[in-house]
Amino acid sequence: MTPTEYEYLRKFLKDNSGLDLSADKQYLIESRLLPLARKAGLAGINDLVQKLQSGSREMITNVVEAMTTNETFFFRDKVPFDHFRDHIMPEVIKARAGRRSVRIWCAAGSTGQEPYSLAMCLKEMGAALTGWRVEIIATDLSQEVLEKAKSGIYSQFEVQRGLPIQMLMKYFKQTGETWQINPELRAMIQHRQLNLLHDFAQLGTFDVIFCRNVLIYFDQDTKINIFNRLARQIEPDGFLVLGAAETVVGLTDTFRPIPERRGLYKPNDPRAAAAKPALAGVAPRVAVMAGR
Repeated sequence: MTPTEYEYLRKFLKDNSGLDLSADKQYLIESRLLPLARKAGLAGINDLVQKLQSGSREMITNVVEAMTTNETFFFRDKVPFDHFRDHIMPEVIKARAGRRSVRIWCAAGSTGQEPYSLAMCLKEMGAALTGWRVEIIATDLSQEVLEKAKSGIYSQFEVQRGLPIQMLMKYFKQTGETWQINPELRAMIQHRQLNLLHDFAQLGTFDVIFCRNVLIYFDQDTKINIFNRLARQIEPDGFLVLGAAETVVGLTDTFRPIPERRGLYKPNDPRAAAAKPALAGVAPRVAVMAGR
């Protein structure tokens, strides 16, 4: 792969997925795209780049999906799900008692383990949500991982990663060497393809947004842009949940951290945020970026 080809692919990936690769990640591109090139009958990266430049929609989709990371497992990192069960949902149930409905968005749902983990948490609340309308929207850039998520079928290895045995037995059915989550939980989740670089206003507003372990791949301007747009999609008293390595601090005033609850944020009053001086070094206009 020539330096020119690498720079083309870096820009292509940033423009189409938000993935911001440093100058020393040639090995990563080669390890993921050479198998794709060979599968397509191409001689190597050079031919693959030419295919992209020709505007092949199929190749554009395949390259983006090959390069985006879809690492996930049930109840990943545990702490966000403790927050969801012990802090977020008790407050939401109290605040939404009048309308008896809750909307939750998993903004990087991947192969489904996160939204299904949330669905299991909600089911475990039992009578507290009887008669409520519960809506979980799970989005991802990759159609391939969304299809797996819709099926709700997981290998023995996948269900052993983070999933308590009692929940496996309660909410899954074994068929041969695979496990499928039950139809009732599958019906709780709507799976939609979405690029976070693009407009997501059509999704409506949410009480809770999980946007974990995706913003770490974006540059600062893209993170700011996405945070500002997320703030427009969340209820004024809603909750934003980020990954352990992600934060709004130093990037935007649209959200504030909740003390002693790592990864948990509340939206700020937009009028108060607008009254504050701009953060040092942050441009008022930013480039739009994508999600996984």
